[in-house]
Amino acid sequence: MDGGGAMHRTGGCRCGAIRYTLSAAPVATRLCWCRDCQYWATGNAAVNIIVPRAAVAVEGTPRAWESLADSGHHMRRAFCGDCGTQLFSEALENTESMVIRVGTLDDASAVVPDVVIWTDSAPAWAHIDPAMTAWPRQPA
Repeated sequence: MDGGGAMHRTGGCRCGAIRYTLSAAPVATRLCWCRDCQYWATGNAAVNIIVPRAAVAVEGTPRAWESLADSGHHMRRAFCGDCGTQLFSEALENTESMVIRVGTLDDASAVVPDVVIWTDSAPAWAHIDPAMTAWPRQPA
């Protein structure tokens, strides 16, 4: 997103059973090459925005799956139980922010990732843009 002030963005799953409204600008916009994101992004890096949890209003009830990530965080990943669209991720240890999958935004045209993380997990064919700040694993 453009990093500007307050804004409203909407998004949801492919079938429309889950909808959300975002009422704040993202804290970060990034590509993630962790193995978990590769599963969710069909082998590619996931494009995510990190947002304040309090700024996300969700309509509908996503299903969730929890696991221990390579970062050591206990992750909850939310998805639509009807169409399977991956929507959100959140580290249970972080009560302030959450991750939204950019592909679920109704209009992602202003989203420009500027950071790439977990480059150590990227496959050999992955292109890591040298203009982006890159982290081999999860930054602190």
